[in-house]
Amino acid sequence: MDKRVNEIIKRLKKQYPGAKTALKFSNPLEILVATILSAQCTDARVNAVTEKLFKKYRVAQDYASVTVGELEQDIRSTGFYRSKAKNIAGAARRIVEEFNGKVPDDMDKLLSLPGVARKTANVVLGNAFGKVEGIVVDTHVIRLSNRLGLTSNDDPVKIEQDLMKIVPRSKWFHFAHFLQALGRDVCVARNPRHSDCVLKDICPGAA
Repeated sequence: MDKRVNEIIKRLKKQYPGAKTALKFSNPLEILVATILSAQCTDARVNAVTEKLFKKYRVAQDYASVTVGELEQDIRSTGFYRSKAKNIAGAARRIVEEFNGKVPDDMDKLLSLPGVARKTANVVLGNAFGKVEGIVVDTHVIRLSNRLGLTSNDDPVKIEQDLMKIVPRSKWFHFAHFLQALGRDVCVARNPRHSDCVLKDICPGAA
């Protein structure tokens, strides 16, 4: 497995050398909000919404003090807007009350925020603070890690644990970005283009 994982990383790094998060942000609060909004929503749609959102809400207090109804309308097109607005407002209030208005750079503290599970915490830590404590497991990573035979689980937490055991720690941050890039490019949810995939000869799913 180790050799195959290293080969997967090697090929994907060559194919997608500039792979990074598709979410647009300029500070920890913005990547936190964008990641919460990205649940069951495309990154392109999130970026379209946050282009205006981040001009209106600049600090945690802005999200904490606005009415939930107004925030819901501002993010409505991302889907599941009621729960997302509730989580963003709740997280912002906790950031203001417990962390002096600044997004914490600690896994446990991030997980204490409403709407934040390990995926979101990993995204914020890695992209905003350069801290890598795990592997981001989103829909692309779930789909591809199963197709590649790297896990047999469908629970994100268990998938992350499986991947952390076989992917070198120094590659954790980039590994998720590589899988996300491949997932958007050729290994799509329906009708993956196996013939165009750089991993077709070492992927069980392509057999």
